[in-house]
Amino acid sequence: MSFGDEHGHGNDPGRTTDGGFGGMGQTRTRLPDGGGGDGYGGGRRPQRSSRSLVAVVGVVVLLIAAIAFANRGGGGDNDASGSGGGDRAAGSEPTSASGVKPVTGKNGAIPSGFAKDEQGAESAAANYAVALVSADILRPAAREQIMRQLFVPDRAADLEAKFDAAYDKAFLDKIGLDENGNAAEGLTYVSRTAPVGTKVTQFTDNSATVEVWCTGVFGTAGVSSTNPVTNDWFTMTLKLQWLGDDWKVESFAQKDGPAPVNADRTASNADEIAKAVEEYGGFTYAR
Repeated sequence: MSFGDEHGHGNDPGRTTDGGFGGMGQTRTRLPDGGGGDGYGGGRRPQRSSRSLVAVVGVVVLLIAAIAFANRGGGGDNDASGSGGGDRAAGSEPTSASGVKPVTGKNGAIPSGFAKDEQGAESAAANYAVALVSADILRPAAREQIMRQLFVPDRAADLEAKFDAAYDKAFLDKIGLDENGNAAEGLTYVSRTAPVGTKVTQFTDNSATVEVWCTGVFGTAGVSSTNPVTNDWFTMTLKLQWLGDDWKVESFAQKDGPAPVNADRTASNADEIAKAVEEYGGFTYAR
C-alpha cells in the first residue's frame, strides 16, 4: 500500500511524496452480493455494479486525502528526482545480475549494511520499497520502528507524525482494519511488494536517487471481505543519503505503472490467497 498511491496514485512524479505505497489506490472494493463465492471467484470477474464503483471512488478519494494531509507543509527542497552532478540521462544501463552477494546484516527485519556504491544504493532502494509498502506500515507499533530504521534522523520524527495523522483510526476503519492495523478475525490483510527492476538516475559520493519498478498484491483475504486482494504496478523514486555506514531515505515519491496487460487468469479464492501470504516468505533483494 502506499502514501502515494496506495493512498492515491497519480501524484506529480516530480514532487516528493513522503509516503507513497503502491496498491491501495488500486484497491478493488467489492460489496457482498447474493450469489455464492467469496469475492475472489472463479473465472473472469464480472463488471462492477454502480454501487461497487461508488465504493471504489470513495476509497480512492480517502487515500488521496491521506496523502495530501501527510504532505502538508512539504517543500520543493526535497524533490525526489534529485539534482546536481551525477544526474543520469534517460535510458541508463538496465539492472543486471552482478554476482555480488546480498547483504547479511539486518536492522530489525529490514536488510542493512549496503555498499557505498551504485549497486548498494539500488539494493537498498529495492529493499526499502518493500518495507514502505508492507502491511506493517499501517501498524502504529511497527511503523515507528520502520521509520526510524529507514529515514535520516532529521526526517524520521516529522514523517512519523505525518504517517500517524494520515493513518488514523478513521482511515483504518475505511479499509477494514482496527486501530492497531489488524484485520478482523477470519480475515488477512495483504500488502506485499516485489521489485521488478531498479535504475539509478543520480549518484554522488553521499547521495543517490533510485527508481524502483514494482508490482504487488493488496487487499483483504477472507470469505467476508469486501476488499479482495488485487495486484498493482507502480514506480517508487527514493532519494537516498549516505549516513554513517548505510544508505538512508531522505524522501520518496510514487507514480503509476508501467503496467502490462492483465492476463486472463482464474482468480484464486480467498483461502488460497491467505494461505500463500502465510506460507511464502519474502526476499532480501540485491542488484
